[in-house]
Amino acid sequence: MIPLPLSAIAEITAGTVHGGRHEAEVTGPVVIDSRAVEPGALFAAFRGERVDGHDYAAAALAAGAAAVLAERPVDGPCVVVPDVRRALGALARGVLERLPEATVIGVTGSAGKTSTKDLIAQVLRDAGPTVAPAGSFNNEIGLPLTVLRADAATRFLVLEMGARGIGHIAYLTGIARPGIGVVLNVGTAHVGEFGGREAIAKAKGELVEAVPPGGTAVLNADDPLVRAMAARTAGRVVTFGRSSEAAVRAADEGMDEFGRARFTLVTPEGSAPVELRLVGGHAVANALAAAAAARAAGLPVTAVAAALSRAVPASRWRMEVTDRPDGVTVVNDAYNANPDSVRAAVDTLTHMARGRRAFAVLGEMAELGADSVAEHAKIGQHVARSGVATLITVGDAAAAMAEGAEQVASWTGESVRVDDVGAALTALRERLRPRDVVLVKGSRVAGLERIAEGLLA
Repeated sequence: MIPLPLSAIAEITAGTVHGGRHEAEVTGPVVIDSRAVEPGALFAAFRGERVDGHDYAAAALAAGAAAVLAERPVDGPCVVVPDVRRALGALARGVLERLPEATVIGVTGSAGKTSTKDLIAQVLRDAGPTVAPAGSFNNEIGLPLTVLRADAATRFLVLEMGARGIGHIAYLTGIARPGIGVVLNVGTAHVGEFGGREAIAKAKGELVEAVPPGGTAVLNADDPLVRAMAARTAGRVVTFGRSSEAAVRAADEGMDEFGRARFTLVTPEGSAPVELRLVGGHAVANALAAAAAARAAGLPVTAVAAALSRAVPASRWRMEVTDRPDGVTVVNDAYNANPDSVRAAVDTLTHMARGRRAFAVLGEMAELGADSVAEHAKIGQHVARSGVATLITVGDAAAAMAEGAEQVASWTGESVRVDDVGAALTALRERLRPRDVVLVKGSRVAGLERIAEGLLA
């Protein structure tokens, strides 16, 4: 964060300085975990259901924090505010207003946000200092914490913006207004919370509504609900996708034996070859979105293609491919799951497993609402039609996948239903042979990364 005196922090957050000098400066990062404090940091004391950050204020100050952002006075320098969460957002907005040279790139969508954010950040780093969140810091706490990592040298600020309801992205763009807004897709993730894809589209479109007249809205030409968002932005519209009408598109797509995609990046300014190091055909759409965003930021197509070809996975549990000494390949894609991402992962599994046995270990796809059973059954049918040798479903909510697979009369594979991670590991260890390929995927609540970790231990 840029250095700020407590008096300025109080002014920005509508707070009051207690227990310290008004001119004392915060020179380090803003943190919410007292164990992450560095000298000069600002410790934001959040009150949770189980833990009250105010109880750790003394430890944070002892570790070198310059002050505490708090909702009540603590024993030491602090800025007292009515609501720490709101104050954190206000502070991020205030800091960003002091960084006029930084371009904000906002990314949202039902699937692929984190992977695309990682790609954009890796491409833009070639053009200047870039700040992006680690993992999925995409809510009202994670986003401002990312903004507050920016300093006077920052040229690009790449922000992932998530939503679990109408108005969530509008709140985030109120903190960091995007000069470039990227909308990837409108899928069925969180459809149970929103009530339908149209409501999801309304929420995701809040990102492009925030793009100013001089900015750029980057929209997926292959998704009708995203394409329609062009009418909701004052910015210039650039489309990406596999459609021949997309301004930034892929031609001559292929995939190597390891499931890594290659294609020709086509733009109005010219074309260039891309050979991704990321696994999965679905990575092409993310790469095209990243290319369109980088192009909007002023990078030439040759530089974008070269950077995409160098990019590596930057967030854990997303199509992580590891070969065991015995030749078994484990694909850990357990960070999250929705119908679109599971189908894409299964397609990649069967491509990688040509001539080898494919195992799909799948857990619950959460937050699908009334459509949950039907959507899980459809995934099971897709698994069976893809020729997967063994489907292992973990937990009661995923059992409908097994039922769907068993409805496909032509499938000659095996369906196994287990209750938990331990039982899944047992089932796999009883069946795996050298050169088999195993995909592990489920929503965060399923915790299936422990299966991949167990297979690799």
